[in-house]
Amino acid sequence: MTPTDDVPCPDSPATLTAAPLVTSHVIPRIARLHRAAAGRLLRRAGLHPGQEFLMLLLWDRGPQRQAELIRTLALDASTVTRMVQRLEQAGLVTRTPDPADGRAMRVEATEAGHALRAEVERVRQELDEQTLAGLDADDRRELARLLARVEGNLCPTWAAAQ
Repeated sequence: MTPTDDVPCPDSPATLTAAPLVTSHVIPRIARLHRAAAGRLLRRAGLHPGQEFLMLLLWDRGPQRQAELIRTLALDASTVTRMVQRLEQAGLVTRTPDPADGRAMRVEATEAGHALRAEVERVRQELDEQTLAGLDADDRRELARLLARVEGNLCPTWAAAQ
């Protein structure tokens, strides 16, 4: 199975004639291909892309109010609600009224949800290796540094839109 079984690889960005648009064209393409590869790998854990981030929050921080998950994941409330509902139906999380505020829902990983952690960590490692294949340690550090800068450039724009 190749990284592009779910998503066909587009033409090379080098074929684009408007050079200033290359970055704005390549980043979404890479994100789409990365998400497809993640989806394929996450299937073996019974998860869909994005659900692993919610589970990672619960594993790292413990039970969370659903509103806090929405804020931290920076997703639409309806998206997180559907995600939590699907994880709950799969037996991976439970929702209960928050003891401090009965109107708020608290989300917690179940025993079955905690059991997925090692598999999700393996999937993430495999995805990183697939994504960064052919890059040496220096290239990987430089890429991480540059991507952090790009993210930092976009964060004020995203925050202003909220």
